[in-house]
Amino acid sequence: MGTPDFAVASLDAICKAGFQVVGVITAPDRPAGRGMKLTESAVKKYATENSLNILQPVKLKDPDFLHTLRALEADLQIVVAFRMLPEVVWNMPPMGTVNLHGSLLPQYRGAAPINWSIINGEKETGVTTFKLKQDIDTGDILLQEKFPVSDTDNFGDVHDRMKEIGAAVLVKTIRGLAEGSLKEIPQSMVDSGTLKSAPKIFTDHCRIDWTKPVQEIHNLIRGLSPYPGAFTSFQGKMLKIYRSSIEYQVPAGEPGAFSSDGKTFLKFACRDGYILVKELQLEGKKKMGTEDFLRGYKM
Repeated sequence: MGTPDFAVASLDAICKAGFQVVGVITAPDRPAGRGMKLTESAVKKYATENSLNILQPVKLKDPDFLHTLRALEADLQIVVAFRMLPEVVWNMPPMGTVNLHGSLLPQYRGAAPINWSIINGEKETGVTTFKLKQDIDTGDILLQEKFPVSDTDNFGDVHDRMKEIGAAVLVKTIRGLAEGSLKEIPQSMVDSGTLKSAPKIFTDHCRIDWTKPVQEIHNLIRGLSPYPGAFTSFQGKMLKIYRSSIEYQVPAGEPGAFSSDGKTFLKFACRDGYILVKELQLEGKKKMGTEDFLRGYKM
């Protein structure tokens, strides 16, 4: 059960490992683009190319869907980047339902764990497989794997690394469950200190507050790049910043004031330094490097 590209890596790994996939459940086709043409999910495209049985329920409690799902007689259900399941679905197979989550649970429960781990400046993150139960992201842990996050990694970098690591951990999880060698660990037994959450990202989360410390702003930019993008107002227009670096020196202007030589650099004052913009997108324009932007923009 999955929808975006992140889930395709796991489905591909499961198929290549030789497990029998009796069904693939993904989101219904949705209108997208300027022409509002019906678009298939990344998971559906993969499933179609590999002749897998596809189900696209609008409602997960629909009696016809539940009847079809039950008839598949799956031993185990796997969830990767899908929607919240009702108990009648996740409790259906005899071996239960396993979710792959993009954090080291119990930290960063929620819809956007990769974004928030970077926004909060974490030096490492990881993946967790766990058994689904009623409360979201609270089920017993099966396997985890950590990996480092550098100061230059953005959401896209961590996402791409995580989907491959997660796919490998998922295959190990399925094998371990089939062999009976995995021990389920309640999340209450994991000592993780103060819990940090990962709620869905909204527009207000993306607005840059220049009164904050420069490192915090740099982390926000990394955590929202390439999507949805941290933004600020620049000469009356929205400016999204996708890549930045830090300059530690006492700022000459008020927080949010910008300076530029009109050729090579554009920087914004923060509480304790400057954000040097490396890649940006002005409202109505394409994404580009700062030098390319300055060559075609009159201050």
